[in-house]
Amino acid sequence: MLADDILEQTDDHSHFVQLYEADEGVLRKNVGKYLADGLAMGGGVIIVTTATHKASFYAELERRGWNLERLERNGRLTCLDAEDALARFLVDGYPDAERFDRAVGAVVRDAIIRAGSGGLRAYGEMVGVLWSRRQFPAAIRLEQLWNRLRNEVPFGLFCGYPIDVFGAHFDTPIVDALLCAHTHLLPSGANGRLDAAVNRAMTEVFGSENTRGLPPGRNERAWASLPTAEASILWLRSNEPEKADAVLTLAREYYQAI
Repeated sequence: MLADDILEQTDDHSHFVQLYEADEGVLRKNVGKYLADGLAMGGGVIIVTTATHKASFYAELERRGWNLERLERNGRLTCLDAEDALARFLVDGYPDAERFDRAVGAVVRDAIIRAGSGGLRAYGEMVGVLWSRRQFPAAIRLEQLWNRLRNEVPFGLFCGYPIDVFGAHFDTPIVDALLCAHTHLLPSGANGRLDAAVNRAMTEVFGSENTRGLPPGRNERAWASLPTAEASILWLRSNEPEKADAVLTLAREYYQAI
């Protein structure tokens, strides 16, 4: 299923995650669609992002026809700097629940009131900032605080992580807790490109023995819904580690060539 199809099924219970290190263009497009669709339904949006990505997302929303100054003036668009927000609730590098609620929860509740029946959608990459610093427990704790907030007040959430699906950090022991914290992992490539690249590489390396699935022993229902390519990579890392690097090196080449 393509990312557009998944995003169009969103509701207040959806918690998306995008891994974007291999292709930041996919992040820009998918976040832009997610936020623009929420605005088109009359709702509000919150963006918690780095300065670089803010410019990218704002440009994408403008390309989709939205007047950002008007949205900000009307209280339908709120943007927070990810680094500044983290500084307000991290204690010794770890998220403090009460400080998070004051720094982020209060902003979300106010935005929900302003959004009214149109609902609220939020994009956040504070978790991605923590992940890039290799503060993995802190990132997962922050996801837990986001989910606690979502259980208290209804809003949709989209998270971005700078993880390369072709790299060694996209492996079950590392991303298990991340996948458990979300409802949907969005495809890391656009228009089925990643699936085509992975399938071609696996067929070349395995030949007729090319079989794919989720790592055995995992409770699929505890994980986010996975696209085929990402599920295949996790299967590969778990079941064929001696061939994984060869397959993924080829897959990266094929993906970049498409």
